[in-house]
Amino acid sequence: MLLAIGSVIAGLVLLVWSADKFVDGAAATARHLGMPTLLIGMVIIGFGTSAPELAVSAMAAADGNPGLALGNAYGSNITNIALIVGLTALIAPIAVHSQVIRKELPLLVVLSLIAGAQLIDGRLSRLDGVVLLVVFAGVMGWSIVQGIRGKGDSLGTEADAELSAEPMPLKTAILWLVIGLVLLVLSSRMLVWGAVTIAQSLGVSDLVIGLTIVAIGTSLPELASALAAVKKNEHDLILGNILGSGIFNTLAVVGLAATIEPMAVDPEVLYRDWMLMLALTLGLLLMAIGLTGKRKVISRRDGALLMLVYVGYTGYLMSTVVSASAGAL
Repeated sequence: MLLAIGSVIAGLVLLVWSADKFVDGAAATARHLGMPTLLIGMVIIGFGTSAPELAVSAMAAADGNPGLALGNAYGSNITNIALIVGLTALIAPIAVHSQVIRKELPLLVVLSLIAGAQLIDGRLSRLDGVVLLVVFAGVMGWSIVQGIRGKGDSLGTEADAELSAEPMPLKTAILWLVIGLVLLVLSSRMLVWGAVTIAQSLGVSDLVIGLTIVAIGTSLPELASALAAVKKNEHDLILGNILGSGIFNTLAVVGLAATIEPMAVDPEVLYRDWMLMLALTLGLLLMAIGLTGKRKVISRRDGALLMLVYVGYTGYLMSTVVSASAGAL
């Protein structure tokens, strides 16, 4: 048990560090290859913060633990909105400016509905996984077109500023890209093994472990990015990363896991976890645009509400862990 806990802690630390290096290397390499800065901000930096979720879920599915893979993806979306946006808004209200964000929020609602429709029959098949990956490819294509047309968007300006502040030679960028990718795989292996071992020792499902410990751990890059953006008053970067991560998790992470290993889905995933994920996404949309369409700020009151939801949800999940542990004894 102690070895498993140590493996989870070490795996999370290495996972977050390697993901950061992987994203830095990928962004710098893309810039050397002439990729527009807006696309780097949206695709590589925004989606790249979900590299831990992708690596962990793919490894969990390959190891025959699809519940951990699904719990990690949905749990990360819940954590990103309820905990990270909530905490960030409590520190400083978040103004919504970017046209990209106002388009991505409704899109994430639609994608969440598609994901829910796939859960109704209690199973995620390979076909479901392929559909999600195809939709993801379409979303990426749409993002590229929108990025090219919206060159003046603040997300592109921010990405350009970040890359200009710390220029990286091409050889160094490729080196960090490779090292980050290798360590992502190794750290994911450590984390999955430790998480599954802990779940088995406590007598709880790997789904619950994925929704809690693993989801929080793999969301650390988004949390670090959000807190850094708060200090710089870069509100669009905060929501851009969260929404990009949500799209990536819903489509690419779940899609890849289901393609690797089709999975049976417990009923509570639909009526508890998915419904909360959808409710939070809809809530964030209402907070961002308001009922009248004139409001463009996520306030401290909104942040407090999101935090309360997260504490309540996590508390409920942890109570199931305690009950299962007591039953195992």
